[in-house]
Amino acid sequence: MTAPWQAVPGGIALAVRLTPKGGRDAIDGVDRLADGRSVLKVRVRAAPTEGEANDALCRLIAKMLGVPPRDVVLTAGATARVKRLTVAGDTTKFTTRLEELVKAE
Repeated sequence: MTAPWQAVPGGIALAVRLTPKGGRDAIDGVDRLADGRSVLKVRVRAAPTEGEANDALCRLIAKMLGVPPRDVVLTAGATARVKRLTVAGDTTKFTTRLEELVKAE
């Protein structure tokens, strides 16, 4: 299975499948969609109203990767379950940290 992240100029891009109102804020590993794409499975407690779940997702990813929330940008999928985020910073550090998080789940 390919990783749900890839290096982009200035950082890393993440493919995420978000579950709002998921009971807790957590990364639940990697999943493969029906079309073959790999996504990072993430759940947040926030409801999907007025962007609350998207904001919670960005804050969670920022916390897990050790960057300020302003460095995490939702680039696609604002109203969809599958989203694309871009995180500005050190690609090598992010890749290592994401691999650790996925193995821990």
